Amino acid sequence: MLKAALQKLNALPREGRDTLFLLAVIGWVVMPQAGNLPWWCTGLTAGVLLWRGRLAWTSRPLPGRWWIAGLLVVTIGATLLTHRTLMGRDAGVTMIVVLFALKTLELRARRDAFVIFFLGFFTMLTNFFFSQSLLTAAAMLVALLGLLTALVNAHMPVGKPPLMQAARTAGGMALVGAPIMVVLFLLFPRLAPLWGIPSDGLTGRSGLSSSMQVGNIASLALDESIALRIRFDGPVPAQQDMYFRGPVLTRFDGREWQPLQPRLASRFTPGFMGSPRLDVGGQPVRYEVTLEPSNRPWLMVLDATPRSPQVPGMNTLLTQDLQWVTDRPVTDLLRYRAESYLQFRHGPAGTAGVLPEYRELPPGFNPRTLQLALDLRRDPRYANADTPALVQGVMDLLRSGGYQYTLTPGVFGQHTADEFWFDRKAGFCEHIASSFVILMRALDVPARIVTGYQGGERNNVDGFWTIRQADAHAWAEVWMAGSGWTRVDPTSAVAPGRTGAFERLRAPQGAVAAAFGAVNPTLAASLRAAWEAVNNSWNQWVLNYTQSKQLDLLKNIGFTSPSWEDLAYVLLGLIVGVALCGALWTLWERSRHDPWLRLLRHAQRRLQQAGAVVPASAPPRQTAAVALARFGDAAQGVADWLLRLEAHRYAPQPQASLAKLQQQYKQLAWPQ
Repeated sequence: MLKAALQKLNALPREGRDTLFLLAVIGWVVMPQAGNLPWWCTGLTAGVLLWRGRLAWTSRPLPGRWWIAGLLVVTIGATLLTHRTLMGRDAGVTMIVVLFALKTLELRARRDAFVIFFLGFFTMLTNFFFSQSLLTAAAMLVALLGLLTALVNAHMPVGKPPLMQAARTAGGMALVGAPIMVVLFLLFPRLAPLWGIPSDGLTGRSGLSSSMQVGNIASLALDESIALRIRFDGPVPAQQDMYFRGPVLTRFDGREWQPLQPRLASRFTPGFMGSPRLDVGGQPVRYEVTLEPSNRPWLMVLDATPRSPQVPGMNTLLTQDLQWVTDRPVTDLLRYRAESYLQFRHGPAGTAGVLPEYRELPPGFNPRTLQLALDLRRDPRYANADTPALVQGVMDLLRSGGYQYTLTPGVFGQHTADEFWFDRKAGFCEHIASSFVILMRALDVPARIVTGYQGGERNNVDGFWTIRQADAHAWAEVWMAGSGWTRVDPTSAVAPGRTGAFERLRAPQGAVAAAFGAVNPTLAASLRAAWEAVNNSWNQWVLNYTQSKQLDLLKNIGFTSPSWEDLAYVLLGLIVGVALCGALWTLWERSRHDPWLRLLRHAQRRLQQAGAVVPASAPPRQTAAVALARFGDAAQGVADWLLRLEAHRYAPQPQASLAKLQQQYKQLAWPQ
């Protein structure tokens, strides 16, 4: 069957073959968008392309305009129903993809083909609205070569040239343009990012959010995508000390934890009124962070970071809860440097009377947990105990009470802490941290939840530490007299491997991944590390090529204090230099033309100026005959010279050299 299909393809007229190739390229351009488009858009696009392919395969006529108009009306209506608008990124891309496919139903002339080509280039760029990964870039490079091949093929109107010939020409064009592309990438001024990012849908998956709903998720799917990468300058902290601070949650309505209204300090300065109190000690940990886009203003840094991270092009702010944020969401890959201290004291060290909001609990929720707090207070061991002793008692209860860390705790009811402490005795970190903080508040101890990332793993290929969305974590902070806010991670009491030995719970893998990992887990881990190292290099050197890196490049080539004017001068100088090189190459190319043929052309032009009609393809002997017929004996010297010019090229032993013929040409008496 395959052989018959290939024979049928070879027997198709050129128009049908070229159309099928173009449809295949269009399908490749649109395919990466399938996960970002509405289901009806993907189905309609695929249906139109298959329909057009069948028409090309069977050499049938194209549908009438009423069909196209009807599909256009359906597209507009479905887009409005899906996105509630025709404007914006998602609605715009939906319309572009469908209209791109519908245009193939009007493919009747070369003009229509050119419209499709350039629509294809634009649609290809829309893939980067959703992803700028290395895989997307590689797929779009193949799409670019396919579109260039179709474009070159359309400029070969005669015969049925093989597509491979057009592909070689397209590849040569891409290689010629590659140096220009590299220069523009390196030196063209960096502007605000043009690309969008995927929407922030973290419900039911591990990751960070600005709030935390407890008990609404029956199971947690661990998201293995990368959240940030770390490169340490010196000694690496122990894994159990790697707490990357995110949103701090204080207000609780019985179901959802939310932060207090943020109170921001312009920057941290010891003694600055309104800034968070922070005392640090020990040696600092210096490192560089590569943060993936999150559409959030959070900067992930280790606890605790007293000085502002070095973020190019952004203003940074420090909240009273010790979280660093930027003045706008992080919508592009961001790289910055930070300096943190693992030994620190934070918050008021005196009386806790100034922290009433950290003791509040909503009425009518978790009565059994409130009773548990009363029972602990009546216990002789804790009747007059201070906060450290109460914390230790609750942690001992978690260790010895049969509690478990699980990804499938089920849906909790109204009293989430009661169900955790007395019924289910199982949950993931949000259940454990929330139940712990509720119990501490019931004991009249100020407490709050801190979310962020904890831990990570080292990539042995490039040496970067990788922190994934699966490493998102929630822990607690309690206020202790004389110490201020103190980190307490109740999950470590239930599952020490979560924060110590890093025996992570893993979500179920797909059949193929599970089978491959079971056959050779070491090879699977090595391939994953190698791929992530390659992808990290792409992020570091391409996606994160920022304005500051452009100026650093100028420093490396000799500029002491580079500015945007210097960058413009360098770019302008390169453009002028390339133009001069092109002019010199043109002159050199001219000099390579056949000097014998050029001399013949000069003679023919002189005769034409005198009134003779000389065909452009006339050889020397025919040119001499035309001159004698037109001017008679007055052109005898020119005719003899033309015959000597012919002998120089074709005689076995020419009598005169080309240099001598050029000298004789200047001495000829040309007829008037």
